Amino acid sequence: MTDPHLRHRNTEGSRDLEYPPLPEALVVGVYDNHTHLEIADGAPGGQLDYHEHLDRASSVGVRGVVQVGTDLETSRWSADVASREPRVLAAVALHPNEAPRYDFPTRSAARSLRAPSEPAGVGPDLDAALAEIDELAARPRVRAIGETGLDFFRTGEDGRDAQLRSFEAHIEIAKRHNLALQIHDRDAHAEVIETLRRVGAPERTVFHCFSGDADMARLCADNGWYLSFAGTVTFKNAEGLREALSVIPRSRILIETDAPYLTPHPLRGRPNAPYLIPHTLRAMAAHLETEVSMLAAQITSTTEEVYGRWDAEPVTAPAGPFADLA
Repeated sequence: MTDPHLRHRNTEGSRDLEYPPLPEALVVGVYDNHTHLEIADGAPGGQLDYHEHLDRASSVGVRGVVQVGTDLETSRWSADVASREPRVLAAVALHPNEAPRYDFPTRSAARSLRAPSEPAGVGPDLDAALAEIDELAARPRVRAIGETGLDFFRTGEDGRDAQLRSFEAHIEIAKRHNLALQIHDRDAHAEVIETLRRVGAPERTVFHCFSGDADMARLCADNGWYLSFAGTVTFKNAEGLREALSVIPRSRILIETDAPYLTPHPLRGRPNAPYLIPHTLRAMAAHLETEVSMLAAQITSTTEEVYGRWDAEPVTAPAGPFADLA
């Protein structure tokens, strides 16, 4: 790996670090609408750069990916890769667990979240970081703001104000640039929905790696929001997710890997990658009792409805100066 922006997944433990073999290629291709190609996984010497990821994905019918940023560095990288790689569109944002790191009042409380190499109190504050996300959002192949949202699993009470302020700012950026919004929601279902209703959700709002139940799925669909399903929907203990998949219109369904995480069954624990999305798609089609190609065609159409075509210019909207949302 020679890319200086590459990050490495924590591979401690007894995981099988070998990438799985290529699955049978899809007849009708789909898009992976949420992946992190900047995070390296796999055994030493067997790790893949983003070109290799995309080539493998193309060989099995994955038509393109949305590469997702989680902080300023990865958002810049995502936007840069999308600008030169036709199989990539970008999403840019500060992940909810990153927001306290940029918020000076909570930085001391958030030191446990910092990377070991990150000095305390260095770098832009939250408003300056959000202003840069706003600038990145104006690039033509940035088609989403994400992943943003709320995460009450990893961030405690002292970081919630920064998370909420960041989430609301990202919502406004998405609306101002006429971009999709990709939501990270962990242990915060009610609060995420309340925020979207209070602030006003963007026209195209996606719950990345949907983790709610059937009732939440119905509520999201009734609001016109999209639900993106990852490898978790294939897990043996995920009956609730499969029920959620069953109760929503097919036109609200998206698919993703969240690679290198959430590798689908029966490959759990091994490195995940966009080329493994056929496993998830086939499991979803089997549960829905529909043809794989029919579901793929529907998901492809919906994905382009949300993000635009990979080979076309986006719908433009006036960017305007970044408002002070403090």
